[in-house]
Amino acid sequence: MMRAWGNRPDTVVVDEPFYAYYLKATSKEHPGAEEVIATGEIDWRKVVAQLTGPIPKGKRIFFQKQMTHHLLPEVDRQWLDEVTNCFLIRDPREVIASYIKKRENPAVEDLGYVQQVEIFDFVRTSAESLPPILDAKDVLENPERMMRLLCKAIGVEFSESMLSWPPGFRETDGVWAKHWYGEVAKTTSFRPYHPRHDEVPERFTKIYGRCRECYDRLYEWRLH
Repeated sequence: MMRAWGNRPDTVVVDEPFYAYYLKATSKEHPGAEEVIATGEIDWRKVVAQLTGPIPKGKRIFFQKQMTHHLLPEVDRQWLDEVTNCFLIRDPREVIASYIKKRENPAVEDLGYVQQVEIFDFVRTSAESLPPILDAKDVLENPERMMRLLCKAIGVEFSESMLSWPPGFRETDGVWAKHWYGEVAKTTSFRPYHPRHDEVPERFTKIYGRCRECYDRLYEWRLH
C-alpha cells in the first residue's frame, strides 16, 4: 500500500513514524531496534505535530503508514480527528505465520488487532461516515477495483500510477526496511493472492482466537 501511494506524483509518504517512540517506550526486542531509536523521533507529541502539520515537499496528499500497536495508550488519540483514517486488515493466520519468522514469541498486543478495533471505534465516533476498511486479500485479488473504491471513499481521484512501481527500496522506507521489506523491495505491482496453508502453532491458539475476533468484526464493514 505504501508503494502504491508513494508512486503518485502528488503524494508524500511516511513510514511508521511512531516506531522509534514505541521501541523506546516498550524496550521490545525488534531487529535493528537500536538503530531505529537512534535515528527516529522518540517523543510522540513531536511525531503528532509532524503528522498534523503542513504536508512535506509541497505535496497534496500525505500518506502515513501506521502500525496500530505503535500508538500506545499514552498517545492522545484526538489528533486522529485531523486526518483521514483508513484501515487495512489481514487474516491473522497469515499475519502470525509471517510475524513469527522475525520474532518467535509475539504477545497479542504485538500483532495490533486489539488496538486496531479500539482505534476504529474511536475514529468512528467522530467520523461523518464509516472509515474505509480494506482487506489485504481483496486488494491482491483485484488491485484496481479496490484502489478505486478506496480513492472514492476518501474523495481522492484514482491514479493508474498506484498499480505499478519500480523495484527496490525507497528513501522514504524506514531504516528497518532491510530487516522487514526484503520481499516488498522485489515487487513492481501488487502480487497475485496465493492462499497460505500455514498452521497456527498450538502455543498461539488463544492469541489467534482473540485476533480472529477483532478481524472478523472489521471484516464485515470492509469495502468490497
